[in-house]
Amino acid sequence: MSAPQQPASFPLNNMTSTFAELSATVRETGLMRRAYVFYGVYAGVLALALGGVVTGFVLLGDSWFQLLIAAALGVVLTQVAFLGHEASHRTVLASGPANDRLGRILSTVIVGISHQWWMSKHTRHHGNPNKVGKDPDIEKDTISFLEEDAAQARGPLRWITRHQGWLFFPLLTLEGLNLHYRSVADLVRSGTRRQRWIELPAIALHFGLVLVPVFWMLPLGMAFAFMGVQMAVFGVYMGASFAPNHKGMMIVPADARMDFLSKQVLTSRNIRGGWAMSILMGGLNFQIEHHLFPSMARPHLARAREIVREHCATLGVPYTETSLVESYAIVVRYLNRVGLAARDPFDCPERVAMGR
Repeated sequence: MSAPQQPASFPLNNMTSTFAELSATVRETGLMRRAYVFYGVYAGVLALALGGVVTGFVLLGDSWFQLLIAAALGVVLTQVAFLGHEASHRTVLASGPANDRLGRILSTVIVGISHQWWMSKHTRHHGNPNKVGKDPDIEKDTISFLEEDAAQARGPLRWITRHQGWLFFPLLTLEGLNLHYRSVADLVRSGTRRQRWIELPAIALHFGLVLVPVFWMLPLGMAFAFMGVQMAVFGVYMGASFAPNHKGMMIVPADARMDFLSKQVLTSRNIRGGWAMSILMGGLNFQIEHHLFPSMARPHLARAREIVREHCATLGVPYTETSLVESYAIVVRYLNRVGLAARDPFDCPERVAMGR
């Protein structure tokens, strides 16, 4: 795979004015209106699905078929997280405070992740996607997204980093645990007293509602297996939905200046698949439009895509769209290329390049 694109040299003032024109067109078309019916039906379906999972859990009792229920719970909680993500962008309801309250209930009580942590992290990501030193989603973690971070890997992490592309999906089985841990740790470390008083009990309530029935009704080994499957499915589903959107796209240097339109379009990738993909990925398949108009309701993103594609074609701004499978291949190749920076300095570069 070729190296990530570098920032294009578009005139900032001109591009800013063209985005203003694009935004005006989108608003005049009515695409910023609320979609109460869609979100009402969507929330109702999720409530029924969650109720079905609970009913299935009770009826199955002491049975290894409970692992199917665990997997279903992981899927439903991910879909609830998608709705919480949209509420955090103030997309679902009319007022900001109402969206915040809904997002906190969905993310913190039902999913078990700090709403405050997510809001802070995700807002910084939207402001500077793929920008070095600004986007928290490319900060150094178990996975390295920048070669300079990969080169600093030591010990067992060096081996993981060298093979991180191939290990990406297996590592996602731990992403659910990572999300829960990081949100609570950040809340304890950086949250205000009010945020801690509100969200820590809410997260404890979530785990109480899940862990108490599981460990009360199931044998100990089965209970641990149930939670392992639920967390693994949740982590893989979340990671596999968010990763295709920016990984392997242009990395923006820390000192680069870019206009809003170029910054959002050149660092984002759409996934083809229409409505089915929109449901599967919670609307994240329209990542370019979501970044340009983060408060746009999900049902309007497909129409906005047509307008944005035409606008970018007129300006000569590259607009990236791939299949889901192709996007995963791009992510794996990109992570493996970055991971080569963690090779042993005594390795022969030709041998490393050939994977020997």
